[in-house]
Amino acid sequence: MTTLRQAAGSLLVVGLSGPELTPLERAWLKLVQPSGIILFRRNIADATQTRALLADATQLCAPHHLRCVDIEGGTVDRLRDALAPMPSAQAVAQTGNPRLMRQHGDLIARETLAFGFNTTLAPVLDLGLPASASVMGTRTASPNPEQVTTYVRNFLASLAAHNVVGCGKHFPGLGGGTLDSHLETPAIPRTWKQLSTEDLAPYRALVRELPMVMVNHATYPLTRSKNLPATASAFWITTVLQKRLGYKGLIFSDDMEMGGILRFAPIEEAAILAVRAGIHIVEICHSPEIILRAFESLLHQAERSASFRKLLLDRAATGRRLRKLRFASPPSRALSITQFAALQERVLRFRATFEKKMP
Repeated sequence: MTTLRQAAGSLLVVGLSGPELTPLERAWLKLVQPSGIILFRRNIADATQTRALLADATQLCAPHHLRCVDIEGGTVDRLRDALAPMPSAQAVAQTGNPRLMRQHGDLIARETLAFGFNTTLAPVLDLGLPASASVMGTRTASPNPEQVTTYVRNFLASLAAHNVVGCGKHFPGLGGGTLDSHLETPAIPRTWKQLSTEDLAPYRALVRELPMVMVNHATYPLTRSKNLPATASAFWITTVLQKRLGYKGLIFSDDMEMGGILRFAPIEEAAILAVRAGIHIVEICHSPEIILRAFESLLHQAERSASFRKLLLDRAATGRRLRKLRFASPPSRALSITQFAALQERVLRFRATFEKKMP
């Protein structure tokens, strides 16, 4: 039987400080038992070291855990230094060539597995609208919802072929935002009609193909959610994503250390709001203090509120069921030196196809 502590911990995916697990990290991981680990460039030196770090950390995680990394290509590519830079989603999507889109996903899946991960937090489904161009850059495939859908469908198909889990982001859409949610809370002045017919169109088309969806920290003041960040909004997560769109997969928060949410509420309140709104996994990417504050706030709220205790246990049960469905496979085998060099060469050749279009 799942305890409240196990339930609270299983709602977290957490980051680490460096390339090796510290004694302090080992201690709080044993206490929290999160549902997964996310690594960044600060954690990644090479494939052997990364696989060792993941093995060390995830033995302290909940069963069927996530081993996450961000590999979108272009400006968001945590393996660019350890393997080779990958072209951006925009560069690939602009070719209009499904074969190249599938190849993009195929190579990113192979990279993901080579370093011991099972999840890449990609692809981006945001529309490449003029308002967000200075913030999103080449991360967006296109301003056209149908072109975004085409790219994402092909990309996800290649990930699935390798049993790598992708994550569509950043629901319900950052295309109309002018601020960086890492620092501020964007207020996106798009109407419900614009959002429903344009920003949500790729999610609607791909609702059965997205294994995970990441929710952003923006507000949408012209909708029923008003000034509530999407990660804290039952309207966006429960009403729109789950009920209206019929999404049944894992729902992941954007990093809860970002200014976009912490300017709205302290982490203790933000974590509870996210779980109430429908989030299955609260992502906290770095600070042990914030990780522990979120964990303790979920636990304490469950201890003093019967209704939240039931909700926490229900969220944990749903997350456990969905993780077992998606993350039951053991870690992939390490590549030999020859195999790693061959993969590196394939990525470099693929990148050369887009060299003139790269930032």
